[in-house]
Amino acid sequence: MPDLFAPYELKALSLKNRVVMPPMCQYAVDKQDGIPNDWHFVHYVSRAVGGTGFIIVEMTGIHPDGRITNQDTGIWSDEHIAAYRRLTDAVHTQGAKIAIQLGHAGRKAQDAEPPVAPSAIPFDAKSKTPRELRTEEIAGLVEAYREGARRAVEAGFDTVELHGAHGYLIHQFHSPLTNVREDEYGADPVLFGEQVTRAVREVLPVEMPLLMRVSAKEYVEGGYNEDYAFEFCRRYKAAGVDMFHVSSGGEGPIGSNGGPGAGPAYQVALAEYIRSGLQVPVIAVGRLESYEEAQSIVTGEKAELVAVGRGMLSDPYWTLHAEEALGGVDKANVPKPYERGVWKRK
Repeated sequence: MPDLFAPYELKALSLKNRVVMPPMCQYAVDKQDGIPNDWHFVHYVSRAVGGTGFIIVEMTGIHPDGRITNQDTGIWSDEHIAAYRRLTDAVHTQGAKIAIQLGHAGRKAQDAEPPVAPSAIPFDAKSKTPRELRTEEIAGLVEAYREGARRAVEAGFDTVELHGAHGYLIHQFHSPLTNVREDEYGADPVLFGEQVTRAVREVLPVEMPLLMRVSAKEYVEGGYNEDYAFEFCRRYKAAGVDMFHVSSGGEGPIGSNGGPGAGPAYQVALAEYIRSGLQVPVIAVGRLESYEEAQSIVTGEKAELVAVGRGMLSDPYWTLHAEEALGGVDKANVPKPYERGVWKRK
């Protein structure tokens, strides 16, 4: 039976362990040009040094106005490629694999003037009212996702994740709360995300897996539930998604931090539901800082991979510390300059 430190393979993606650093926005771009800087380099590479098997770079804008803020990263231009190549090369030297999450904030783009969305519905009373996308504009956004994926491959990323969760653009098309269009994208709320998936799949190497992060449930009256999410995941799988990164929330007053009483592993049942029903591998995420909790998810065959967010923000070496706590760290997994550290070895 595999555990948290067993290798994992999905198509051409070969991971040394089951630990994932999920995408977490840093809001650290200093020139508003979307280009990752030294902060991003140290942030991601240090987690690779710390033993993480799979790193997913924060939501990266496929359009300048598709970022949450102007301090977020982007990949809308070939000028971004060199900085990402520096990052991917460094991560690979530590034996880790790295993906990039492609996204568009839609109505949640705080610095866009104005933001765009499926429908002209603001996120809340403090947010700007977005402009409803014209039908003919949507094809341009699909192409922007395609081009972002092309650049990601050129930059050396091992795979791509599409952000279809947490109230951002693809999620906004999904949700009955935010999509009241009267064209084909309103009649079929999954159409936009499906077109994005197929466009991105076309520019990825055949053996490169495609990931998608989804919100499997909305914590608000009138929002969708896991059965609705199951059906759109079914379509995304048919369109080319190989693995789902299962989260929740993002629309309404409760964001992506969970509903009332959310505690450790509160989203794991949602991941397991998608996994078992669609026979598709999943990443579980959501307050999984406990070493024992993370281990139990893999050994219990509830998910193939486990994403540790906040825990890894506070501890870049979370993976090595987890391995140490759960039975002793293999010396081969410790970078040679750190071997003099106090590691309980197997």
